[in-house]
Amino acid sequence: MERSMIEARLAELRREFDGGQKLLRELEGKQMEVRDTLLRIGGAMQVLEELLASAPENAGSP
Repeated sequence: MERSMIEARLAELRREFDGGQKLLRELEGKQMEVRDTLLRIGGAMQVLEELLASAPENAGSP
């Protein structure tokens, strides 16, 4: 293989590697956002479940 071909292939692989690392960072950030959202939703659900458990059965019915 010619040196120029090897260098070109190496440059291409470096670009792909950099792109893959960038995508991985973006996905990890998105994963953290989703995890935080799920924690907030879970907390809100827990509060509502506790309110339901302590509320009388017919409270607020017309």
